[in-house]
Amino acid sequence: MKNLLFIGDVVGKAGCSFLRSKLSIIKRQYAVDVTIVNGENSAQGNGITQTSAESIINSGADIITTGNHAFRRREAYDIFEMDHILRPANYPEGGAPGKGICTFDMGAYSICVINLMGTAFMEDLDNPFTKIDELLPLTETPNIFVDFHAEATSEKKAMGHYLTGKVTGVFGTHTHVQTADEAILGGHTAYITDAGMTGPENSCLGVENEQAINRFRYHMPVRFKEAEGDCFLCGVCVQFDEKCGKTHKIERLIIR
Repeated sequence: MKNLLFIGDVVGKAGCSFLRSKLSIIKRQYAVDVTIVNGENSAQGNGITQTSAESIINSGADIITTGNHAFRRREAYDIFEMDHILRPANYPEGGAPGKGICTFDMGAYSICVINLMGTAFMEDLDNPFTKIDELLPLTETPNIFVDFHAEATSEKKAMGHYLTGKVTGVFGTHTHVQTADEAILGGHTAYITDAGMTGPENSCLGVENEQAINRFRYHMPVRFKEAEGDCFLCGVCVQFDEKCGKTHKIERLIIR
C-alpha cells in the first residue's frame, strides 16, 4: 500500500508560506509517498509564477496541477515546459504551452497524473470527457489520479462516476470550499467534489472579505487583495494498492 497526498488550491504568498510550514509534518504523519498540489492561485494576485512554483516544490510537492488561471502570468509560460507542472489537458491542441498529463516514476511503481478543466460556467475548452477518453489509453500504470478543476458540482460528480473503476482518484478543485463527500466509488476510485484551499481561512476564497462583499453589493470592478490572518490547509490523503490502482482509504484533511 502507498499513500498519496492531494492539496487543494494554494492561494498567494500566505498559502505558500503555510504550505511550507506544514507539508513536511503532514507527510511524516501520514507516511506520504507522493504529493500533488494545485498551484494555480499561488502567485500574488492569482496565477502561478516561477517563484511560487519553486516555493511549492521546495516545500515538498512532487507534482503541481493548475486550472483556469494557469496562464494568467504570461512571463511564467516557460514553467509549463517542466514535466512536473501541468495545465489542463483539454486546452485546444497547438495553442497552449505545456501538457496536461505526466507519469511520475517511483521506482518499483509509477503514478500518472491528469489535469482537466470543466466547461460548465467556465471557459469553452475541449470536452473534458472526450479528452480523458483520449488520454487513458496512453497511460502505462494503473495508478491514475485526476485533478478536475471545475465550477459545477454536477459536472464534477458526473466525472467521478464516469471514471469509476478507470482511475485511482478524482479530486475536484477550483471552488476553494472543501466538500464533505469524500468516498471510494465502486470500491475502487477515491473521490471528493472539492479538496478545498490552502491560505487565509477568514476570507472569501482567499480574498479580503470587505472587497468581495463590495463586489457583490455594488457590481463595480474591484482589484482583489489577498486576505491576512491565520491560514488553513485542505486536501485529502489516499491509500492505494500500487499493484492494481485500487483505493482502499480516503481521508479528508483540514490543518489549521
